[in-house]
Amino acid sequence: MFKSGFIGIIGRPNVGKSTLLNALIGERIAIATHKPQTTRNRIMGIKNVENGQLIFLDTPGIHQATTLLNRYMVHTARDTFGDSDLLLLVVEADAGCVEGDRSIIDSLREGKRPVILAVNKIDLVEKSQLLPLFDEFQNLYPFAALIPLSALKGKGLDVLLAEVWKLLPEGPQYFPEEMMTDRSERFIAAEIIREKVILQTRQEIPYAMAVVVDSFKEREDSDLLRIQATILVEKESQKGILIGKKGAMLKKIGTEARLSLENFFGTRVFLELFVKVRKDWTRDAKMLQELGYGDKS
Repeated sequence: MFKSGFIGIIGRPNVGKSTLLNALIGERIAIATHKPQTTRNRIMGIKNVENGQLIFLDTPGIHQATTLLNRYMVHTARDTFGDSDLLLLVVEADAGCVEGDRSIIDSLREGKRPVILAVNKIDLVEKSQLLPLFDEFQNLYPFAALIPLSALKGKGLDVLLAEVWKLLPEGPQYFPEEMMTDRSERFIAAEIIREKVILQTRQEIPYAMAVVVDSFKEREDSDLLRIQATILVEKESQKGILIGKKGAMLKKIGTEARLSLENFFGTRVFLELFVKVRKDWTRDAKMLQELGYGDKS
């Protein structure tokens, strides 16, 4: 008997969904930072096990969206409800049961798919705090299982995978064994660069910035990958901050991104970064589609 299925990872922003995906797959295929709304697209991570294939879907955090970009992100996350065989609702042990969690739980009531509650970041609380928190969540919804875990520390993952396996239906092998994600190398390169920008900048820039990979070429005569990418922002002032005094900020971002790219692709990387202004691109539906946001395919 072969079991397979799609497992949607859902929850509020910054609860650790991408960190959980990476921990479950064993590879860093989704960027993760301490800032909310880092994940903008749905990212698939494929885990092959004996007699089974587990296909995890990392999603943007569900929140009260204001800009067109944010509405696309939330729509992408909610679309995953219907595309999944089962759902993992990720919440934070240290935050307790907050209004954002309750809102998501309310939206689950009409669905018929089993839902596992993954209580993440248990390393940040005392064990005595977990039982009343579990009781509170269990009273809100008939979860198939409640699993305490720490995605960052790797705790509780085996228990979570065991519960997922129990609920997984019989099915085919959807993807080849060597395939780890449905995302292209260009997409992953753009995400790695975007992560470094998020980590190095503050205020509005992480939310007003996108990365486009213009060129991605591997030289046949050497182990060198040449990548050219453009960082898009909404204002000239943001462009100035990103470039920095005498180009110092852009150079720092480029160095950190190159090291991460070399680690991921296992080869030397020559990276060129450019910064361009696209005024109000987060509110431009056509521009968002060109950048791949809101694409539900």
